[in-house]
Amino acid sequence: MKLRISWFLISVLLLLGGCGMGTGHTTGKKENKISILRYDKLLSEYVRSNSFSAMQKLNMEYRQPTKILIENVLAIGTVRDDTISQKLKQYYSDTTLLRLIDDVEKQFPHLDDVERKLSKGFEKLQKELPDIKIPLIYAQISAFNESIVLTDTLLGISLDKYMGKDYSLYKRFYYDYQCQLMSPERIVPDCFVYYLMNLYALEYHERTCLLDLMVHYGKIDYVVQKILGYKDIGESMGYTVGENHWCKTHEKAIWSHICLNQHLDATDPSVLRRYMKPSPATELFGESAPILIGSWMGAQIVSSYMKRHKRTSLKELLELTDYTLMLQESGYSPDGTIN
Repeated sequence: MKLRISWFLISVLLLLGGCGMGTGHTTGKKENKISILRYDKLLSEYVRSNSFSAMQKLNMEYRQPTKILIENVLAIGTVRDDTISQKLKQYYSDTTLLRLIDDVEKQFPHLDDVERKLSKGFEKLQKELPDIKIPLIYAQISAFNESIVLTDTLLGISLDKYMGKDYSLYKRFYYDYQCQLMSPERIVPDCFVYYLMNLYALEYHERTCLLDLMVHYGKIDYVVQKILGYKDIGESMGYTVGENHWCKTHEKAIWSHICLNQHLDATDPSVLRRYMKPSPATELFGESAPILIGSWMGAQIVSSYMKRHKRTSLKELLELTDYTLMLQESGYSPDGTIN
């Protein structure tokens, strides 16, 4: 099993039944309806009622999501531990987590809209990437850990990381800029960003530079924008109207700063983090700079490249890895001139 959990910006479950769970997804020429397994509701039943039936399902029918939750997300032990079920229940019996479970159920009584958008998005993505396998998707409560969890066959959505930017419990653990990206509207784009990161992972090595990171993650965001129909990359990345306007207004200045300081070829981790880490780039561009400036700039390069290479499919774009050549062939110029 391959587990990928990433901060850039970075993964049936027998027959399903009971606890308001979904019924898997179907794949066909005319329909590709995704139904999300409500694993979170099953966990809630076990924690609140000490239900033996719920515990059996967690450990037998849904062993892989349970293993991922216990060993990778919460890191509270291994599923081979005879007492792990009780440890899991005890972990979620914390007062704050019990409230969180209640709040998640109220916020997400159903996931119809998410399922509809995921179904539509994967339908479009399959037209571009016919050989992809749609993961089995389930919802969980990660106790404020990972937002999206991926394996080769599963994609787990941590609903507790999408309660809305004004959710009161977030104020204890997160900065305001982090809460901005923890709204229900971010579930679907995050699913596709992490899914594509998993399919098209960047192979890091000692020569990996800022340009590689910018264009690689920029092309992921660009594809998600096209698949989900966002009007521009800022909207796709979850920027506010003000942040989006700031980036467009300062695009030339950002590019000049990168070039004048020869940061495109930089491999120093401290330089890379300034542009690519999920926190505001205030140390570079002031208090109004949003997060992930590097990804936003990379997407502008990708957009310029695709305008010059109109016959390039999204599949071909995702498979491109010579980012120096892409920049050269993009003719990118933030002032609108043709290079």
